[in-house]
Amino acid sequence: MANRVVIGSQWGDEGKAKVVDFLTLSADVIVRFQGGANAGHTVKVADQEFIFHLIPAGIMHHDKVCVIGNGVVLDPIQTLKEIDDLRTKGISPDGRLMIANNAHVVLPWHSAVDKLKEEKAGKAAIGTTGRGIGPCYSDKVNRIGVRVGDLLDEKELRPRVEAMAKVHNEEFAALYGAPAIDADQVIADYLELGRKIAPYVKDVSEFLYAELKAGKRLIFEGAQGTILDVDQGTYPFVTSSNTVAGYASCGAGVGPTAINQVVGVVKAYTTRVGNGPFPTELHCETGDCLRKIGNEYGATTGRNRRCGWFDAPVVRKAVVVNGLTHLAITKLDVLDSFDEIQVCTHYECDGEILDLIPNQLSKVGRCKPIYKAFPGWMQDTTGCRSWDDLPENAKRYLKFLSELVDVKIGMVSVGASREQSIIVDMD
Repeated sequence: MANRVVIGSQWGDEGKAKVVDFLTLSADVIVRFQGGANAGHTVKVADQEFIFHLIPAGIMHHDKVCVIGNGVVLDPIQTLKEIDDLRTKGISPDGRLMIANNAHVVLPWHSAVDKLKEEKAGKAAIGTTGRGIGPCYSDKVNRIGVRVGDLLDEKELRPRVEAMAKVHNEEFAALYGAPAIDADQVIADYLELGRKIAPYVKDVSEFLYAELKAGKRLIFEGAQGTILDVDQGTYPFVTSSNTVAGYASCGAGVGPTAINQVVGVVKAYTTRVGNGPFPTELHCETGDCLRKIGNEYGATTGRNRRCGWFDAPVVRKAVVVNGLTHLAITKLDVLDSFDEIQVCTHYECDGEILDLIPNQLSKVGRCKPIYKAFPGWMQDTTGCRSWDDLPENAKRYLKFLSELVDVKIGMVSVGASREQSIIVDMD
């Protein structure tokens, strides 16, 4: 059985948690390997809805182990909220949740400076969630960060927090006229948080290596999407981490030879949250219909998602940088009531036809989508449970998307529930 990376192949919000939840049925360990509480994953099981920001969605399966890897920047307050929420819904994470002791910690300075920078930037703001993810990654790279293991020992935590306080409190005063944050209070608060999360803190690299040697099956769960990758995305309108499949190895602390499959999750159309270019965005009633039918509002922020038609140059980019082996196409049912569906096959930019979304931001802004129209199926697909159940026009549409990006379809989702998943070819 394959060890799989499940990756977002557009601008995020593709429905990765639903796909991970379903594929978890045939896995043993689920690993979140990058990002932070700026990502929201929503999963519906029976009459309960779960929204995860840090804990892998597989935690709902009582026989699975879930790991928060070292590539994640951890907000311990949010983590404990999610643990409490699971308990209230009858799910215990004890013995099944592990947090990497070398993952970096989001501290009050990070969220504060995130919001201050966005306010100061005005119209040039990136559109972050304000959760402190970027500033935490910055401190990590600048080697003044605090790691999860430091929360378990005041001798480790105090000098690190005091060093961070000196840097950021001076920054707050000089650049923003903002008040200082009390380092002693932060130390006291985060030692208490460390005490609460201590039972979950492990050397996850050692654990995962042992699981792989024992033949256990792993899923590596990504957050956000490929076109938000800090290197491969529409920079600077990107997230602060590497969202591509290759980072699964770094962010989980395992070798790349552990990975056999890369499943690219894509919506049957396209959405984006936040600022930045979006060539197929629909500024019309059709876009509003997609948003309303698809309930396209951010799980983390509640912001309206911008909506548009399927964008093949975006997904081809994801194929190139992730090495996708399978597509998981979600939200096909959102298109059930459209009599005509458009697909962007290529871009035209400065007289040139482009297969992939460009790396240069200014060039992306000049790209004009080239569309191909498809007849809709005008049938309810939410009850379909096999490929043969799907309307013929829906199957033609899906086959065309697969051919456009040259990746086979692994599975199709026709609703939020676990059973509304159609396996096509996951070999």
